[in-house]
Amino acid sequence: MKAIIDQTFNIVRVRVNVLEPVQAVTPFQDATMGPFLTFGLAVISLEDESGNVGEAPVFSSYTNILESCFLPILLHTRDMPYEALYSKLYWSIRNEGFRGAAAAMLGQIDYALHDLAARRTGKPLHRFLGATRDHVKVYGSGGGTNYTYAQLEKEVGYFLDKGVDCYKMKIGKDFGRRPEEDAERVKFVRGLIGPDVQLAVDVNQVWDCDQALRFLDLTAAQNIAWLEEPVHSAGMEQIQRLCAATPVNVAFGESERTSRMFPTLLRLGVKHFQPVPTQIGGVREWAEVRDLAAQHGTDFSSGGYSLYTAGLMATASESCRVEYLYSIMSGLEQYFSVQPEWNKGGWALPDIAGAPVRVDWAYWKRAGKVTRSVEWDAEGMAAYLPNVIL
Repeated sequence: MKAIIDQTFNIVRVRVNVLEPVQAVTPFQDATMGPFLTFGLAVISLEDESGNVGEAPVFSSYTNILESCFLPILLHTRDMPYEALYSKLYWSIRNEGFRGAAAAMLGQIDYALHDLAARRTGKPLHRFLGATRDHVKVYGSGGGTNYTYAQLEKEVGYFLDKGVDCYKMKIGKDFGRRPEEDAERVKFVRGLIGPDVQLAVDVNQVWDCDQALRFLDLTAAQNIAWLEEPVHSAGMEQIQRLCAATPVNVAFGESERTSRMFPTLLRLGVKHFQPVPTQIGGVREWAEVRDLAAQHGTDFSSGGYSLYTAGLMATASESCRVEYLYSIMSGLEQYFSVQPEWNKGGWALPDIAGAPVRVDWAYWKRAGKVTRSVEWDAEGMAAYLPNVIL
């Protein structure tokens, strides 16, 4: 099988299609954001000279970065091997920085390049990347801080029916000012799921170390599997202090845009890594974090656009899970003509070339669900060339 490093690329057309947002199953709020009433999906498509296409979810609001950094390279680089092409794309964002939106968009483009490369070989993306299985574990995610107890019970029931062995809920209600109420909600959910299903909590960075330790004291009997982003993701001293003070695994990584931060998180004591494939600077960087976790016995999971993430997670250990935030992700599934299917507490990956999802663009355009569509080709990008070093 021809690996991506052996492939060359001649991208002749780039499209971004934005789909109409869908209603959340339950309006969703966390410690610092929301409520999210709707959720949307934009997809970047890279087309080569033979008509092959690779796709990935993309931040449609950052087209200025796409146009100024990436398109001049993608559309004016001919017969370039993947390694050289990725290097050009990578260094094009040097002045934008490697820890923000530009790095995330680099990862989105790189996912699309991998999708394209896998489709060329006729292999599913996970098999193209070396996976030997077609199933991934999933953990249920939700439990918004705004949920009523009835809404919590309904959502937990959905995941238990699917056979998941872990559920993660949001805490830090009212910008972290109600830890006692958070603790009562955690106790309620533990009562719903019983002792054999793992229970994790996500704070979305709202507390400091002392507040996090107070919450852990309040929930000491609830057997918390991991405490996710309990303090600010850039607060290194707070992260280290908290990790040293509790046996509960502390999780970080969703806010990182480069694999280079994870060795530091490891040294600080973080025991659960959570890179998001389409928010970190490429498939290789995601895999570097995966391998670092495996080498050091650190837990590993990934979320983001879960159905796309599943195509990479099959390359990790069988114990590693994909996060599925049901309330705001499930509505997007109407747009997919092919996707992973629930099976034994996880997802069975479809036997299709490339990523494990397909959007029927022709159908949804006819249905009026594509709210914006932008296309670029080499001729259209010519005006950018005088200011770009290729």
